[in-house]
Amino acid sequence: MTAPTGLAALAALTALCPPPADVPPAPDRPGAEGVLGMRLPGDYKELVAAYGPGEFNGFLTLYQPCALNEWIDLTGPMPARLRAQLDAHHRGALPCATVDLLAMGVTGNGHYLFWDTRLRDAPDRWTVIVSERLSAPWFTYRGPVTAFLADVLGGTLRVPLFPRDLLLGDGPSFAPSRLRGRVRVTALDTGPPVSTSTIRAWARAQGFDVPDRGRVPFAVFEAWEAATRSD
Repeated sequence: MTAPTGLAALAALTALCPPPADVPPAPDRPGAEGVLGMRLPGDYKELVAAYGPGEFNGFLTLYQPCALNEWIDLTGPMPARLRAQLDAHHRGALPCATVDLLAMGVTGNGHYLFWDTRLRDAPDRWTVIVSERLSAPWFTYRGPVTAFLADVLGGTLRVPLFPRDLLLGDGPSFAPSRLRGRVRVTALDTGPPVSTSTIRAWARAQGFDVPDRGRVPFAVFEAWEAATRSD
């Protein structure tokens, strides 16, 4: 199967899963790319502009350039932290060097989506790699992220790491993030993340039902950031 590219992939995705009517302004692309030190794929820029921050099918969240929420900020600390975790703790062979893996998404079961950026000067040729909680097995999609989403949500691509019932229910959907309307451009931060135990304790005090282990839901992260960030 040949993956659609560019506008064709975005048209296929929006036909399957209409974007929200009210999308916050796109962040400053040159600023975001300057922070990363590389250009971003054209299809990804169009995708972010069309949808804004949010979650596909209640399961898959793409990182956003200059996002308010550091847990899904493409230009924030998470990509560097994940590289450091891979260097320290990965099990099994990696698909490429960690320096060439740029984290750009996360799923509800704690798996991560990366770009393989070895073709640093040709971002439109970057492929998508999915990891199982930062360890093998790795799944590689030979195409851009917009085509990946269109194929997954359209049912033409089965990612072994994703749940089999992902497409059950009312069909493909997109839920906009509650943290919208502002963006930031910051230097990359490789400092330690806020402890999830701190966030779990806060969430329980607010009446949220959160698990003792595993991934903290992004709705909880967003509520915590909205309550604790300084304007």
